[in-house]
Amino acid sequence: MNEYKDIINLPYFEPKYHQRMTIYNRSAQFAPFAALTGYEEAIIETSRLTDEKIELDDNIKENINMKLLDIKNNIDSIEVKILYFKKDNKKKGGEYLEHIGKIKKIDTVDKKLIFQDGLNVKIDDLIKIDIET
Repeated sequence: MNEYKDIINLPYFEPKYHQRMTIYNRSAQFAPFAALTGYEEAIIETSRLTDEKIELDDNIKENINMKLLDIKNNIDSIEVKILYFKKDNKKKGGEYLEHIGKIKKIDTVDKKLIFQDGLNVKIDDLIKIDIET
């Protein structure tokens, strides 16, 4: 301890050309960091589960087509509840979603339903469709 005796009481000189670092900025130097950026997100993405799309039999497809004809004939007055499959953009599979709303248009060229709220659903992705009363 005696070896620093000659400098222990010397005055400290403030820098002339820049301000001292704030305590917050100084503490940030010692904060932990992620050595592998994106690793945690990759683990979460890998563990996220998706569902496989089920194949509908011909009777269910026919039932959906009949309901779509009913809707097309009364498109202004019918509200529908659908169950559809949404493909996942990052992984194989997807998820099943439910939506209730009025259909604005049935696009037979692109084979999709266009809802008044802006949702577009491919007819091939429909699992179930119910006409709400």
